[in-house]
Amino acid sequence: MATKKGGAKGDKKGKKPHKNKPTSVKYKHYKIEGDKVNKLRKFCPRCGAGTFLADHKTRLYCGKCRYTEFIGEKK
Repeated sequence: MATKKGGAKGDKKGKKPHKNKPTSVKYKHYKIEGDKVNKLRKFCPRCGAGTFLADHKTRLYCGKCRYTEFIGEKK
C-alpha cells in the first residue's frame, strides 16, 4: 500500500465555516448622542488629534511618543 507524500494528508475536507471578525476597537473611543459624536478619551498633546492616550489606573499614556500624564494626588 502506497503512502501519500506531501500536500494534504486527507484529514481536512471541505471549506472552513465563516467566522465574523470582531468590531474594531476604535469605535469604543467615541459615543454617539443624537446628531453629535463625542470622544471618550483624550488626544495626545504632542502627537495631535488622532492619537488617543491609553487610560491606565494612575496615568494617561501615549504609546507613540511616550507622553505620560499622572492622575491623582501627590503624596
